[in-house]
Amino acid sequence: MAATKTSRQSSQPRKPRTQQRPAPAEQSVPAEQQAQPPSLTGVGPHDPGLPRGFGRIPVAKVEPVIEGGAYPAKAAVGELIPIRAKVFREGHDAVNASVILTDPTGREIRVAMTPQEPRGLDPWEAWVRPDVEGAWTFRVEGWSDPWHTWLHNAELKLPAGVDIELVCLEGRHLLERTAALADAAGDPVQASILRATAMLLIPQRPVSELLEVATAGGIKRTMEQYGPRELVSPSADFPLFVDRRRALFGSWYEFFPRSIGATFDEATGQWNSGTFDACHERLEQIAAMGFDVVYLPPIHPIGTAFRKGKNNTLTPEPGEPGSPWAIGAPEGGHDAIHPDLGDFDAFDRFVAKANGLGLEVALDFALQASPDHPWVTDHPEWFTTRLDGTIAYAENPPKKYQDIYPINFDNDPVGIYHEVLRILRLWMSHGVRIFRVDNPHTKPLEFWAWVMQEIRATDPDVLFLAEAFTKPEMMHGLGKIGYHQSYTYFTWRNEKWEIQEYLTELSREMDSFYRPNFFVNTPDINPTFLQSGNPSAFAIRAVLAATLSPTWGVYAGYELFEHTPLKPGGEEYRDSEKYEYRPRDYSAQPNLNLLMGRLNQIRRDHPALQQLRQITFHHAPHDQVIAYSKRDGTDVVITICSLDQYNVVESDVYLDLGALGLAGHDSVRLRDELTGATFTWGERNFVRLTPGNPAHVLHVLD
Repeated sequence: MAATKTSRQSSQPRKPRTQQRPAPAEQSVPAEQQAQPPSLTGVGPHDPGLPRGFGRIPVAKVEPVIEGGAYPAKAAVGELIPIRAKVFREGHDAVNASVILTDPTGREIRVAMTPQEPRGLDPWEAWVRPDVEGAWTFRVEGWSDPWHTWLHNAELKLPAGVDIELVCLEGRHLLERTAALADAAGDPVQASILRATAMLLIPQRPVSELLEVATAGGIKRTMEQYGPRELVSPSADFPLFVDRRRALFGSWYEFFPRSIGATFDEATGQWNSGTFDACHERLEQIAAMGFDVVYLPPIHPIGTAFRKGKNNTLTPEPGEPGSPWAIGAPEGGHDAIHPDLGDFDAFDRFVAKANGLGLEVALDFALQASPDHPWVTDHPEWFTTRLDGTIAYAENPPKKYQDIYPINFDNDPVGIYHEVLRILRLWMSHGVRIFRVDNPHTKPLEFWAWVMQEIRATDPDVLFLAEAFTKPEMMHGLGKIGYHQSYTYFTWRNEKWEIQEYLTELSREMDSFYRPNFFVNTPDINPTFLQSGNPSAFAIRAVLAATLSPTWGVYAGYELFEHTPLKPGGEEYRDSEKYEYRPRDYSAQPNLNLLMGRLNQIRRDHPALQQLRQITFHHAPHDQVIAYSKRDGTDVVITICSLDQYNVVESDVYLDLGALGLAGHDSVRLRDELTGATFTWGERNFVRLTPGNPAHVLHVLD
């Protein structure tokens, strides 16, 4: 195998791989098929005895790199990942660049990079699609490109009649040199074509024919694959962790098991709790709507001290269940199940039922304790004691949560860290592979980094969702240190400009470390946009969440248009399920069951909607009409959605056909995946959206 002096030798054969690209396709070139450059190479991690800095061919500003390479950039199996760098050199000779990916087995894959606009700023880019889970690395190699240097000179000199004989001689030499490399790579057919082409570069031929020979498409592709690479200069190796597909793509449904099958005894005035076993039918209904993940709020024993009553009052009535987030009672803490719900055998049956339906179970992990938690007596050092001798309860002034004690991570970090790891592994042993973590931003980043590292070392398939609505840097930090997904500000992005700005940020600026999960509502958040109770509002937000983000979620009751706030201007639900039983008739009319099911099916059918990146916003003059497309290879989906829940809106929509991969087309055939209707559109199109039909989700057929 030919290799540079500084290239790493793989333990396994390097195989060709064709990478699918959203832009014009680039041919992946196996490392063993590359030319052997001279011994003079760039400075990088492969030259540990040389000082760090620019190599012979400078490579700068490599992306994605998280905190200097301290943490791996995010990827998922099958996800399109952009890798970018600035590559340049002195003088006028051509430079080129490649990405070298190393998979968890040590296999190296070379992917050609392409120069981007503006050319004078030297940006290079490649899109890669990792195909296996695990710890990858990548580096960018800049190199001198003799073929493109020659081609540039030939295009200038031959028409001017300058150095024709020398230009032809140099071209023949490069072609014959490349033919030898093709032979060495086991490709005699291309070698023969290259040698035959070399024989055509003779000074006696007309200039137009010489240029035609040199610029032929087949020769271009062959030279890109086998052409010589000189002065190869590698960057450092940077980490890239490839998660399983669910880390990127999925549809979540949240419900309280205690409400499913709960009954009220009129004679006693008491509630009977729902159970895990009573939830099996509900699991079937959720699966039928196309959801992938069922998320359960905490299922542990609930404390009685300072128990909250209906609507978060401090005076609960007898029999009121309390908040599931006030974890811990004499029955146990985070490693126990509330006895009303069942035991571990019942939980195991629940998980098995869900898995049999194609559903994963996500469990809430709220790292806090009620005053009745065993930790309070066994480990009082794990909490903050005030000067008056009381334990500090949770506060978010003016809100007070007397039923919850936060954890103090500074008094006994070793003890706390290992207790948390023990609890997580307990639930993992019962089939939980996804955790939704409550308020992770109130715990140290270094703690979460340690937890993620420990879990990933043994169970890399376990995923963590951060429920963090806080300052951007903390939310970013949680993503960087290992959280696979995060809640977002989507809940509060209602205007067109807000949505466009936020999605641009998520898909282009934060995409390497932050994966969004667009929940349309939560038990804590009753969005103001939905408080009208207008079914159109619920349909609009569902369409937006399901088509903008590869992962989205709903909290039970959304499909029934639950919307009443606790007080005007607030975002808490009246009669919140956090503090009471809330059985529902999920078949009651009207409901959003069919639309949610259809959206989930469309998402499964279209890889474009399973990607975070490759989103383009198209121009719609009406400020209440938003238009955008997502693309993955040949799969293109265009969404046109009204943002007005009350009125009919009409607007032109101007499609960027180039962004759709349809440059040069006058028209395109589309099918509305919501209705089955077909259309033929061009660059300018008219739409009419109504509260009853507020959106088109269009699949490009051509």
